[in-house]
Amino acid sequence: MDRLDTLTAISPIDGRYRGKTALLSGYFSEYALIKYRIRVEIEYFIALCELPLPQLKGFDTSLFPKLRNIYEGLTEEGAWRVKEIEKVTNHDVKAVEYYIKEQLDAIGGFEHYKEFIHFGLTSQDINNTSVPLSIKEALDQVIYPLLDELVELLRSYAEQWSSVAMLAKTHGQPASPTRLGKEIMVYVYRLTQQLNQLKACPITAKFGGATGNFNAHHVAYPDTDWREFGNQFVAEKLGLQREAYTTQISNYDSIGAVFDALRRVNTIIIDLDRDFWMYISMEYFKQKIKKGEVGSSAMPHKVNPIDFENSEGNLAISNALLQFLAAKLPVSRLQRDLTDSTVLRNVGVPFGHTVIAVESTLKGLRKLILNEQKLEADLEDNWAVVAEAIQTILRREAYPNPYEALKQLTRTNEKMTQQTIHDFVCSLDVDQDIKDQLLAITPHNYTGI
Repeated sequence: MDRLDTLTAISPIDGRYRGKTALLSGYFSEYALIKYRIRVEIEYFIALCELPLPQLKGFDTSLFPKLRNIYEGLTEEGAWRVKEIEKVTNHDVKAVEYYIKEQLDAIGGFEHYKEFIHFGLTSQDINNTSVPLSIKEALDQVIYPLLDELVELLRSYAEQWSSVAMLAKTHGQPASPTRLGKEIMVYVYRLTQQLNQLKACPITAKFGGATGNFNAHHVAYPDTDWREFGNQFVAEKLGLQREAYTTQISNYDSIGAVFDALRRVNTIIIDLDRDFWMYISMEYFKQKIKKGEVGSSAMPHKVNPIDFENSEGNLAISNALLQFLAAKLPVSRLQRDLTDSTVLRNVGVPFGHTVIAVESTLKGLRKLILNEQKLEADLEDNWAVVAEAIQTILRREAYPNPYEALKQLTRTNEKMTQQTIHDFVCSLDVDQDIKDQLLAITPHNYTGI
């Protein structure tokens, strides 16, 4: 894509953010879809030869590499040729079939075998294998490595800041202290759990003829177990699972599950983005300054947390689309209507917004500079948070009404200081060793395990 294409693209995925999403063009572009379709058609023909069907027993298997090169070596010019054929056929999958036959004519030696290209199939046998395959490979080769990178960066921060005490905030108010590393580890744990669920989702494909029954296959070769052939072809050649019972199209339930699982991952990252945005606003983190960058067109001092904001916005778009796709694709009239076709062409869009978002989150995280003095100051400024610790030990010692006593002390608009807490502890009617234990508790060390 040249500079003009980037400037005139309607979608920011192919325009402003092209640098971040270019990898996905190999899975979700029109070129990619054509290549995947050719791949399925060629591998299907090879599988028929390997079966073999009687009319294909004499096929020279040494030609398999040349067949595979039709999709492995597909150029943009080749893809354009498919589009030119489509202008005549007004049918995109039929155009792929005709293109392959043209390539076979160019290779030579296929005169008696050409009609086994797309033999017995309907368009959705190609589409509902090509698109799931593109989703699977985009997840494996782009999305998972990117998310793994995010998890590992967070894990390194969690280890680096494992001993940094931090005032917690529940309902936006000071709460029992925690450790910064542990709070980051929460996201490592959540993302890992949901990534495991996403990776466990089976990616399935429809492959069974015009209405899912192998009608044409069976009438031509009634003695062949076409269901078993279909299962093996989809599993061994494409690495997918074949849906046993379908209409003309995929049931899309498994793909919907993938979208829902990815949406949960995205939601966790939104939560992470907002938390780090808040930590920056609380001055727990400063941000690395890059010479020449502008934070505000009017306020020269501004260094805004724009990476986390960018990520949040893109994840929201991605989730909206993922939710729509998961809800729409499994619904079709009777044995098939065409609404899934145009919708299916958009499956790469939420992936694009997810990639943009995660790249932005990574960029934002890498700009963080820990401001430990601010964390320590906030802890020192909030001695009331040790009230929980004190009343819990007093409960252990059967002290009368400890919660109520601490509530009366701390639930006021007066500032609680170390002196206020220590004066209260010293006034308690308990043994000195208990007082010593209580006096040793501070907002800085009351951080749990």
